[in-house]
Amino acid sequence: MTVLVAVALTVVALAGTAVVLADAPERQAVTLAVFGVTLVVLFVVLQAPDVALSELGIGTAIVPLMVMLTIRTMWKDRQQRERREDRRSEGDA
Repeated sequence: MTVLVAVALTVVALAGTAVVLADAPERQAVTLAVFGVTLVVLFVVLQAPDVALSELGIGTAIVPLMVMLTIRTMWKDRQQRERREDRRSEGDA
């Protein structure tokens, strides 16, 4: 059992490092979901199924989804702002 915990902790540490090293926010959201799955495995190995289920629902699904929706909203707002600025600059010319 100790070896299994050590392996699970190592995988969690590697997945956490991958989240930190991801440069684009979209990639961070996806790697965050993978990190959540590794935490679920760790919690199951540590015999904490209630925590594993919570992590599966929140950390693996909802949080990355909210991050992706926020990124999409910011991207749309930026595009709309650029279009307005383009129309203003065309009107001034």
